[in-house]
Amino acid sequence: MIDLRELEKVRKEKYIYLTTTGRKTGQAHTVELWFAAAPGGVYLSHEGPATDWMKNLKKRSKVAARIGKLKFEAEAEMVGPGPEREEGAKALYEKYYKPATKEVIDDWFSLSQVIRLKPA
Repeated sequence: MIDLRELEKVRKEKYIYLTTTGRKTGQAHTVELWFAAAPGGVYLSHEGPATDWMKNLKKRSKVAARIGKLKFEAEAEMVGPGPEREEGAKALYEKYYKPATKEVIDDWFSLSQVIRLKPA
């Protein structure tokens, strides 16, 4: 498990490099994504149809991640409605845009899937 102080050091990095295992090929598949760290974990999101990396997560939830020089393994989960989703959406919105009301953030993420990485 990674030390939360390590995650704190990289929280201002712009990208996370997420490596999933291909659901058909079994090969590593790495993508560059926006992320936000919050007390519940590391959050990602995607709007629109599920991409390959998201489909891969549904089959194999164990992933590898790199933020700056910090590397770690995690379990990924799609987050449904509730406090965890709100925490992730707020952290993502405020990191890349600015502080906003709950209504603005809810509207922004209304068509998005929020994904939480729980470092192993």
